[in-house]
Amino acid sequence: MSPTLEELFAQVDRAAAVDTAATTRPRIGISMNRQDGKETLADPYFQSIVLAGGAPVLVPATTELSVLTTIVDGLDGLLLTGGGDISPDLLGEAPHPSIEDVDPIRDASELQLIRLASQRSLPIFGICRGHQLLNVAFGGTLYQDLPSQFPKPVLLHSQKEARAVVTQTVTLTAPHSELRRALGLSDEALTMPIPVNSLHHQAVRDVAPGFIATAEAPDGVNEAMEHPEYPILSVQWHPEWLATTGHEAMLRLFRHFIHRAHRYAHARRLHHTMITLDSHTDTPMLFDTFDLGRKEGGRVNLPLMREGGLDAVVMAAYLPQGERNDEAHRRAFDYAVERLTRVEEQAVRYPEFLGIARSTDDLRRLKREGRKAILLGVENGYAIGRDLSRLHAFKRMGVAYMTLCHNGDNELCDSASGSNGEWGGLSSFGREVVAEMNRIGMMIDISHAADATFDDVVRLSRRPIVATHSSCRALCDHRRNLDDDRIRALAEAGGVMQICLYGGFINHDDPDGATLSDAVRHILHVVRLVGPDHVGIGSDFDGGGGLIGCQSAGEMIQITLRLLAEGLSDADIANIWGGNFMRVMDAQR
Repeated sequence: MSPTLEELFAQVDRAAAVDTAATTRPRIGISMNRQDGKETLADPYFQSIVLAGGAPVLVPATTELSVLTTIVDGLDGLLLTGGGDISPDLLGEAPHPSIEDVDPIRDASELQLIRLASQRSLPIFGICRGHQLLNVAFGGTLYQDLPSQFPKPVLLHSQKEARAVVTQTVTLTAPHSELRRALGLSDEALTMPIPVNSLHHQAVRDVAPGFIATAEAPDGVNEAMEHPEYPILSVQWHPEWLATTGHEAMLRLFRHFIHRAHRYAHARRLHHTMITLDSHTDTPMLFDTFDLGRKEGGRVNLPLMREGGLDAVVMAAYLPQGERNDEAHRRAFDYAVERLTRVEEQAVRYPEFLGIARSTDDLRRLKREGRKAILLGVENGYAIGRDLSRLHAFKRMGVAYMTLCHNGDNELCDSASGSNGEWGGLSSFGREVVAEMNRIGMMIDISHAADATFDDVVRLSRRPIVATHSSCRALCDHRRNLDDDRIRALAEAGGVMQICLYGGFINHDDPDGATLSDAVRHILHVVRLVGPDHVGIGSDFDGGGGLIGCQSAGEMIQITLRLLAEGLSDADIANIWGGNFMRVMDAQR
């Protein structure tokens, strides 16, 4: 007997809870199939999501980007489902005679979904066709017809049995994979065959760059892949039919996906409330042909900041070290002023979305107003030559900090790079600059400074200082990084070091292959050494910064996801993301 209307409504009312964060299921978008003019979806897809703790959101196959964008912005994860063949046009190949059920609209819709979801760092789980489509989206290739194109005889991968029947096995091929953890397998069980079903005639040929193959069938056909730095995992079999019929290992796959989605929802809530601040970018170097309101050219712009949940950036006027004479110093100062003026012009172009912040009060106000914030910085005291009035001019413009030097000694101090040890640390004029910056309330940035310069500044400064884009020498032995003793000295003086996302300062052995995981190790090193109140993020985007896993402002939420995974508290993450830097800003008053 069906429940009455009153009983149904009473169930809704009883389910209401005050602590919505604890009871709300993460919203999982599920791509839909198309057949005979109808959007369709096999029940086990959404049933598996519900069993694992998620809330399914069915996503129709549409190429209307405004619709897809609105949907994706409300999701915490994306499930890409199985279905018909993928068009060979996407691979630039002629169609194989066996190709059938090609749906260009679905292909286009799901590829746009992948693009939108990956740009926002959403967890993505691909199944069968979804596994193959992810591979195509990120640059991999396919066998259009597995039986005829695979280089050796293959098993029957299109089973005749019911979908919930296991007919073959797969074996894991990567010992430390996320797939192994998701399935709950120990290292000893790595070679254990895993029973699965099989319903495909296309397959992954070359795994997309950056991804790793994590499972294969006995005949060598790829059965799973994942990205080691992004929350993307996919399998060739159909775990949804098994998860809903008592196969606990397959249900664990969905629980793992939902766990990632819960973390993403948590990160989104944090980004809604805390101020996220990147303390160093060199984006003003691009402003001759750059529009901050468009996603073009650089690694920092308004669309990317929105995608990555980044509230504020310091845009520094970068001055390469040049000749040291009056005329060269004047040109350097004029160039810095011109670059800072161009930053302000960018803000004027987008007053509804952007503002210049000259104080922490401005940062908080802009956050309340839903606008992004830009702070001004000067990278290299070369810009002032030997003239303190230029320092005052920068202060009047609202410059938050000045980096004392860059690569090469200047009139203020010795540099960590290209130095002759000319001053043995700070010059006499450099000591005047430190005192004057303290007096007028401008932060002193010791990134790029020689160890002796750092020691002098810590000893002389009456205010906390910053290293706006530096990393840990204990993990990456580079003279630009801070050793543990100097990290302790910085912390004891109330300062903060902002971990740089430049590969050469993060991974000495493989700078080109440096990853976000490497950078997180630097953050955690500082946390363990001096606590979470003396570390932050200074990407150096558009000045060489960018790591696998965090390539632009659009991927900054990835850092939050990693810190949550490491067990840091919400309060500590908020301080790392902006609170610590803002504390040092306030201490300059």
